[in-house]
Amino acid sequence: MSAPLDPRTLLRQMFDAAVASAQPALCLPPHLPEPPKGRTVVIGAGKASAAMARALEDHWPGPLEGLVVTRYGYEVPCERIEIAQAAHPVPDAAGLVASRRIAERVTGLTADDLVIALISGGGSSLLVAPAPGLTLADKRAVNAALLVSGATINEMNCVRRHLSALKGGRLGALCHPARVVTLLISDVPGDDPRDIASGPTVADPTTCADALAIIDRYRMAVPDAVRRLLESNGGESVKPGDPRLARSGLANDVRMITAPQIALEAAARVAREAGIAAHILGDSLEGEARDLGKAMAGIARQVATRGQPFEAPCVLLSGGETTVTVRGDGRGGRNVEFLLSLAVTLDGLAGVHAIAGDTDGVDGAEEIAGAHVAPDTLARAWAAGINPRTRLDANDAHTFFGDLGDSVVTGPTLTNVNDFRAIYIAGP
Repeated sequence: MSAPLDPRTLLRQMFDAAVASAQPALCLPPHLPEPPKGRTVVIGAGKASAAMARALEDHWPGPLEGLVVTRYGYEVPCERIEIAQAAHPVPDAAGLVASRRIAERVTGLTADDLVIALISGGGSSLLVAPAPGLTLADKRAVNAALLVSGATINEMNCVRRHLSALKGGRLGALCHPARVVTLLISDVPGDDPRDIASGPTVADPTTCADALAIIDRYRMAVPDAVRRLLESNGGESVKPGDPRLARSGLANDVRMITAPQIALEAAARVAREAGIAAHILGDSLEGEARDLGKAMAGIARQVATRGQPFEAPCVLLSGGETTVTVRGDGRGGRNVEFLLSLAVTLDGLAGVHAIAGDTDGVDGAEEIAGAHVAPDTLARAWAAGINPRTRLDANDAHTFFGDLGDSVVTGPTLTNVNDFRAIYIAGP
């Protein structure tokens, strides 16, 4: 009999399995539509869009053309589909150019043509074309404010949809009268298509007034042009029932090809194959990252000390997208903030290990996916002269885990199904 895996290795294998389950080469081919009578034009945006384009090329039987935009470093070589690269999470001029060129690609199509839209997380900043009256600088300012506001991803995307020339259904409307098939990789709680890359090809029932209320709720400072646009209803998105996005027949077909729940199930299989019970607590947990860390620490402690609600050994799995209200000037992201809060709350509880990471390989704005936590994390930090609570207060979790050698670095994963969290509680 082989020796049991150590907790750190097991947790990393679970994370890797979650990422592997969401690779476009695996999950995209079963969802491809039939070729059209006319042209097939591919457009897309997101961290997985280039890998999606390659999977489409590899399995498409006929002529193909198009353009997708992905994050710098996430490009995948394609022969017939052009790959553009731009900045994420704060947009840049390359994203503006790519967005305009994507819009040009779908202009003048006919009812015999097919548009395949490859949409994944990260598309909101990559598909950056601003609404009339706004500039790229305006969009950058709003994105920067959103990222530190503490707003939920649904609230962020509501604002983004009403400041865009392409999101909120506008890109889909430009494709009319061609048939549009949207292939989605979900990175949002609830898997709502309008929130994946801010819904460029799907109708949006929210309003400019909703977007303005979110800006005011979080006291965000935004450019005057942004406020004027929203107050005048000049940024209204494409609404349900719009004939350009008709859902009847074959006009607009939205297909979810993979989502966070599928990734969690893949991780659970790894645990069970190792003889460890796995419990999925939810694929759409939200809220402040540090608050979720405290709550999950309480559950882990109850399992470890009371055998409730589950018997140890076991693994607690969850996904979703937390938020971080930035108050310090450190280096961090929502996954490492969750982990540092978890570690501080556990206070060295024996037998509890954890991993958390963004499945796209980037937590916050850095090429660091997440980190590991172990029972000795705090002890090692104190021994090195590092105050965990001070680092948490400064939103400096990347520095904290980096100094301990506990960061998880994957490089570009070429997919994105949101955050992954796993807590292993050893048996007595």
